[in-house]
Amino acid sequence: MRFSRIAGLVATVTFSTGVLAACSTVPPRSGPPTTTTSVPTSAPTASVPTSVPSGATPTSTTTPIGTPLATPTPISSPVPGEGQWQPAGRLVDGTHAVYETTLLPTGSHSPAGIAWMDTSLLAAQLYSGSVSPGGGPWQYSAPIKPAAASSLVAAFNGGFMDASSDGGYYTQGRVVIPLRVGAASAVIYQDGSITVGQWGRDVTMTASVVGVRQNLNLLVDGGQPVPGLSPTDTTVWGATLGHKPKVWRSALGVTATGALVYVAGPSLDITQLASLLVDAGVVRGMELDINTDWTCFATYDPTTATGLAGPGNGTDLLATMFQSPGLFFDPSWGRDFFTMSARSGSAP
Repeated sequence: MRFSRIAGLVATVTFSTGVLAACSTVPPRSGPPTTTTSVPTSAPTASVPTSVPSGATPTSTTTPIGTPLATPTPISSPVPGEGQWQPAGRLVDGTHAVYETTLLPTGSHSPAGIAWMDTSLLAAQLYSGSVSPGGGPWQYSAPIKPAAASSLVAAFNGGFMDASSDGGYYTQGRVVIPLRVGAASAVIYQDGSITVGQWGRDVTMTASVVGVRQNLNLLVDGGQPVPGLSPTDTTVWGATLGHKPKVWRSALGVTATGALVYVAGPSLDITQLASLLVDAGVVRGMELDINTDWTCFATYDPTTATGLAGPGNGTDLLATMFQSPGLFFDPSWGRDFFTMSARSGSAP
């Protein structure tokens, strides 16, 4: 790999020749050290489960789960800011809930973006569209309303259309598209908790489930890319534009501490996408939508604590993303998407 795996360290992490200082679990790196990376400091006092046991009701906490524990720092020739976490979006109780960085995958000339989200400070919501999943009317649908915009921190794209997702969709107490056992699933609970897992193994239907978005099978499982991935694939993991393996791709996963990770990039084959998730510390991950028009992640930072998020104060994860932060405020947007907002009881 071009960059090192995330390791279980907190506070400031300094890279030294061949190994990550003060950590014996990181394998030696080839080449001389080129960067010293400071990870934003925060007291990681609570650990969030990485999955919700079948039949269990998840519990939430407003104690931050920490910050990205270490950065997937590039080995050589980094682009500016590569592998360095930067806070993004509005503060939640005076704490940054989202951090972002970029990485240049092996064999690519275009950096990919990685967003790390503190699920103890942020509550997830699944927004449904007139096109995907179709039907409605939906309680949550584009455009994001002012009441939700007052606490919105981030928003990002969903998965494939029904015909291509090989999975189901559940929201507002009903199964819109039948859920498939074995499918990769983003599951949201009543308290805003969100996890990613395999349906029927890691996650199942319980009374506390309020949203399920399935898309294909898990891309990362047990902290490793699933077997059988091909860098030349243009069909199994989604039909690509021009039948090219390297296109815009996005993915979602959870770390061992329960943080949510979103990854996207303009020139990624499926093996690179999986590797990015792994190097961002993901233990279970799934591919979301692909191709230029459908990948978008934005954070919002109004000038006041209770200000409304909107196109004017939003920033894309990557400047090269085709869609703007205003996408989720567009009444004509008919695709499903996710929002991450300050939890109830947290500011704003």
